[in-house]
Amino acid sequence: MDKTLSRDGTPIAYRRRGEGPPVILVSGALGTAATEEPLARLLAPRFHILTYDRRGRGSSGDGSPYAVEREIEDLAALAEVTGGRPSVFGTGAGGALALEAQAAGLPVDLLAVYQPPYTPGPAGLRFKAGCTARLHRLLSAGDRDGAVELFLSMTGVAGDVIARMRRAPLWRTLVSVAHTLAYDDAVLGDGSVPQERFARVTARTLVVCGGFSAATARSATRLLADALPRGRHRTLTGQTRELAPQAVAPVLAEFFAREVYAHPAS
Repeated sequence: MDKTLSRDGTPIAYRRRGEGPPVILVSGALGTAATEEPLARLLAPRFHILTYDRRGRGSSGDGSPYAVEREIEDLAALAEVTGGRPSVFGTGAGGALALEAQAAGLPVDLLAVYQPPYTPGPAGLRFKAGCTARLHRLLSAGDRDGAVELFLSMTGVAGDVIARMRRAPLWRTLVSVAHTLAYDDAVLGDGSVPQERFARVTARTLVVCGGFSAATARSATRLLADALPRGRHRTLTGQTRELAPQAVAPVLAEFFAREVYAHPAS
């Protein structure tokens, strides 16, 4: 993997694939550049795709204390690597990070996100606060396995499935980046959609959810799309929180083909 330096000197590892208009893929919780490779391969015939290890993960460096602003600076450094105004697709908390970056001025014209896990509403905010407290207790105690299990359980993974995952080789990879769950938790704030801040998002933004996702998740994405000045919403039939690359690739290919929006119909 190649590396670039973020503003604070942290090395950020990235991989390029394909030729065409630049697109940066931003992984969600526990994800790395490798997580995004299946989607990158599908998009590479039409786009110059950049995948990267977010700070604290894989081959990238880290910094202390963590701040969301540093991850925004990481994205800005990667945008410079592309040599132009890249489009961006973020999954889960990676989508929330992409939105925060664009609201802060990241030069992006087309932005797509898949189910940023906001939890608006009184019950959702209480749930988020409880999960945040438990996560920090586990990480402070050095219980990285417990932190990963907490994240998986709060996203709907059944206990017996988690037990099987613990015995699989992948578990060690997840545990190695368990500390970054606190980073994603910080990106999401208190769980509400930051409507005032996102009113500054200038990019044409596609907010996507899965048709088989939880009703609360689908509702949150609609609220998010409504909060964005140039937001639109789309539901992918048959998809859940675990998005299939082959399902979203054609949607992104159409959306990121800039000529489609040169003369929008409405």
